[in-house]
Amino acid sequence: MKRSLRQIAEGVGARVAGDGNRELSGVASIESAVSTDLVFVDDAKHLDAALRSQAGAIIAGEFAAGILGDRPLLISNHPKLAFARAAQILRNEEHRGPGSGVHPRAVIDPTAVLGKGVRVEARAVISEQAQIGENTRIGAGSVIGARVQLGLDCDIYPNVTIYAGCTLCDRVIVHAGAVLGSDGFGYVRDRKTGHYEKFPQVGSLVVEDDVEIGANATIDRGALDQTRIRRGAKIDNLVHIGHNCQIGQDVVIAAQTGLSGSITIEDGVVLGGQVGIGEHARVCEGVMVGGQGGILPNKILRGKGVAFWGTPAQPLRQYLKQLAAMARLAKKD
Repeated sequence: MKRSLRQIAEGVGARVAGDGNRELSGVASIESAVSTDLVFVDDAKHLDAALRSQAGAIIAGEFAAGILGDRPLLISNHPKLAFARAAQILRNEEHRGPGSGVHPRAVIDPTAVLGKGVRVEARAVISEQAQIGENTRIGAGSVIGARVQLGLDCDIYPNVTIYAGCTLCDRVIVHAGAVLGSDGFGYVRDRKTGHYEKFPQVGSLVVEDDVEIGANATIDRGALDQTRIRRGAKIDNLVHIGHNCQIGQDVVIAAQTGLSGSITIEDGVVLGGQVGIGEHARVCEGVMVGGQGGILPNKILRGKGVAFWGTPAQPLRQYLKQLAAMARLAKKD
């Protein structure tokens, strides 16, 4: 999708230095760029390399404002963010296939409602009373359960399963193989026999606007109430979120992290890869937990901007002091 540099500048809040009529169609790294690509530099030391590249235009910081050359520039106070937004404007639609429509090998229940511009690919199944918002794409082999509601401009990649009754709001992206709304891991033990019986898993799952869920991630529905993923959360591949969890706005969860049931993750939290959190724990606003950190059940981590590490998770400075102390003890032996 071609856009003029002036159109891109308006879309990302940058200003043009040079030919604003130059048309671009994609984004690339400095090394791989061609004449129709946009690149970015957020450090002056990389500007020369960008100017020597084949790129059609460059997004740079104020350090490039006085540069005169054969390449038009977009000047931004946050070049990387402007580049990310430009990539959305120039988004490559190739993965969506040609336009909207229902593939002849898709299965659509007659009671399902599909909005304008919806695309349903081969072998996808849309069950009874499901509602699919305008311009949403359902990938090949995906299964949309009964009464599921999908909002506008969602992108459901191939082989995604969304269980009955789930709600996904607008512009949600779900990558291949993810499972949303499955039963939580809830059982009651009969003390007499030692056997386990299933606790009801009849709650719901709500995913708010602008959430992205990675490949093969699994998010359980609530047991009796609701699991909710709030606006703007970004969930990596192979993450598991248990029943009744509450995930705040703009939370970032890296791959292979596992959350037990009834956990609250407040706004702006960052969880590194392979973090494990026990049931009923709370991670308060703005906390960062490093990779392989472990949070015990019912524990509360507080401290906006504070990094925690280790198992059980503790403030990074304290954790490093303990490691240093153990290293000194080991030397004495």
